This record gives sequence, C-alpha cells and structure tokens, in this order.
Amino acid sequence: MTTLTPSTVADHIGQEVALSEWVLVDQNRIDAFAAATGDHQFIHVDPARAAAGPFGTTIAHGFLTLSMLAGEFMNTGGAPHIEGARMVVNYGLNRVRFITPVRSGTRLRNRAVLVSAEPGAGHLQLTVLNTIEIEGESRPACTAESIFRVYL
Repeated sequence: MTTLTPSTVADHIGQEVALSEWVLVDQNRIDAFAAATGDHQFIHVDPARAAAGPFGTTIAHGFLTLSMLAGEFMNTGGAPHIEGARMVVNYGLNRVRFITPVRSGTRLRNRAVLVSAEPGAGHLQLTVLNTIEIEGESRPACTAESIFRVYL
C-alpha cells in the first residue's frame, strides 16, 4: 500500500497505489452473500447441480467480488492510504465489468491504479481503477473504477 499526502496525490496519477493480499473466496463466503442478498441461484449455492454446469463448480456472485472492494481488499492493503484523512467514503463506481467467473475455493486480490485526483471543498475525490485478479488466471475476475471522497 502506498501512503499519499494531499499535496502529492496528483503525482501518482497513472501509477499503482495499492495491491491487496490474496483473499480466499470459499463456499461459506458465497453462501453468506447469497443469504444476505437473497440471490440463491444454483450456480452459486448448489455444488452438485453447479458441477454439471459450464464452470464445473459453484461460482461467486459478481456483486460479491465487487463488494470486496469496500471491505476485504481495503483491509488488506488494496487501497491507498491518504495522510491526514479524517474519513474516506465510497462515492460511486464507473465501468464495472465481470470478466472471468470466480470459482469457489479460489483466491482474489485487488490491484489499484490511481486514475484521477480532484480537489473539492474539504475533500479530495479519487478515481481508482481496480483490477481484481484471480490467482493462477491470466484474466481478471472484475475491473471497476471506484470513486472515493477523502475528507481532510
């Protein structure tokens, strides 16, 4: 994880500013997400039926993968640290794509590149390109631009 200051954050545009640790996406996590969202489609929660499908096993919900940007990846170094920040909030997302299915039992990590940094009244607005990688795969699970408001 990179530590940035409000005065130097713009110097890092176009650079990788964070790389999270690998995080396991197992069936327990997938089932918990299904319970929280009510999305119990068989490709997520029925290992026997999913085994006969195109992926050979259950897969994580796309939105489960995306939601890890707000928690798991941030907690394991997948987001830049801004010195002096009082609070960081999610402001939105751009250009989200679910590229490769995440099979149960695989590990993911987030690679973050700073796209832009715009000053505002008492805050910085950062746009970060996230590439959620699957261990052992050449194509990512997901790409998404996330927008953060960093309150100073």
